[in-house]
Amino acid sequence: MSAPTPMGPVLQPAQQLDPLTLPLHGSRLIEASAGTGKTWTISALYVRLVLGHGGPNAFGRPLMPADILVMTFTRAATRELSDRIRARLVQAAQWLRQAEAGQPVATDPFMASLLASIEPGQARQDAAWRLAMAADAMDDAAVFTIDAWCQRVLREHAFDSGQLFDESLV
Repeated sequence: MSAPTPMGPVLQPAQQLDPLTLPLHGSRLIEASAGTGKTWTISALYVRLVLGHGGPNAFGRPLMPADILVMTFTRAATRELSDRIRARLVQAAQWLRQAEAGQPVATDPFMASLLASIEPGQARQDAAWRLAMAADAMDDAAVFTIDAWCQRVLREHAFDSGQLFDESLV
């Protein structure tokens, strides 16, 4: 956004999102119509967060699923999103192992660019291991609807927030 005017903030036009270069620090909102690739993009960003990928656009340290919050609107979307993220982590680990073994790797522009940015040898082996560990840890992932996340925070911080420990929200 640019400087506010008397009528409110001036919104910038929508920009094409590049999952390889999007800064991973701070808050990001991905807003798009159905069927435009939001789940694919979130999965790609998740892979980058797990790997600590992105140089100056990286988060600062590699993360594991318990460290990453993904929020969506419906319960059905949370299950699909979690499953697709896990599948993408497994797929990325497999492709790194195949590339390291000199085997042909499926053509995916995102993965090809990601692969090119990771040095062959120990760095690729470490990246594949980290992705596989993250896929295994997806049961600890924080993929919630907005209301479910709020309920979790209130429950986990009931004492700090002055809420009842057994409070139920309707």
